[in-house]
Amino acid sequence: MFSDFAYKIFEESIEKYHQIDDVSQEFNNPYPKDDISHLLYRKNWIDTVQWHYEDIIRDPNIEPVAALKLKRQIDASNQDRTDLVEFIDSYFLNKYQSVEKDKNASINTESPAWAIDRLSILALKIYHMQEEVHRKDATREHIQKCSAKLNILLEQKRDLSSAIDQLLLDIESGKKYMKVYKQMKMYNDNELNPVLRKTP
Repeated sequence: MFSDFAYKIFEESIEKYHQIDDVSQEFNNPYPKDDISHLLYRKNWIDTVQWHYEDIIRDPNIEPVAALKLKRQIDASNQDRTDLVEFIDSYFLNKYQSVEKDKNASINTESPAWAIDRLSILALKIYHMQEEVHRKDATREHIQKCSAKLNILLEQKRDLSSAIDQLLLDIESGKKYMKVYKQMKMYNDNELNPVLRKTP
């Protein structure tokens, strides 16, 4: 199933990141560029770095200049994340382009790649919640609460994985079809953002 395939790559990316655990570390993708594995690994790496950006920017003692720089990095990371989702959806569009739709075929509320995006984030939640469960300096109450949350996250993983795989099966069989609406973000566009438009 595709969800299992993707999740293993997400786990690989997360484990690799945490060997150094530094948002500035060099990124090396172990998969060839023409492979869907390459996109999945890159997607999760972006998510993993941004997860830690979000931790850092919440430091109450962070200097304003550093916070602004980090905000710009988060903005750029969000753009990269959206780009990768579109690349992954393009892979599925190409894969299923010759499928003949049923006359009663319906469209899903989200594309396969956006569901996979949620699975990538969920992999990070599970990894870090597991860290909390195994913390040696945490109270027993903290560990119990985190264990309960971890169980919910694992249940969510099963449900989301099943939904992703079912969606892909439905697209493959023609019961559902997919469309991709390219991003129409306005705040990064010099012509659409009125503040940027006024900037010389």
